[in-house]
Amino acid sequence: MCISATQSILFHQIQTSKNRRRSKRSKLQVLRLTRRRCEEKLGKDIELKNLQLYLKNQTIIKENDKLREKANILHQENIALMTEFQKKFPHLNQRK
Repeated sequence: MCISATQSILFHQIQTSKNRRRSKRSKLQVLRLTRRRCEEKLGKDIELKNLQLYLKNQTIIKENDKLREKANILHQENIALMTEFQKKFPHLNQRK
């Protein structure tokens, strides 16, 4: 059985088109896997950044509480000193 030149060309074209379809499918699968891996990596990066921001926020909240306590103590000391000052110098307290 001899295959003529035109039949050979047609057979080659059919095989090439099948390979192209397979190639497109495999490229599509690779692209999907690549995209999925990138999305997973991006998700992990976002989770890590979120955790870092959460920890930083907790540190800021603790520092804020400490500063609030110090401000409260200073306010109480200020009131005590003003009271003591008014007791020592009652004539400065009177309005003219």
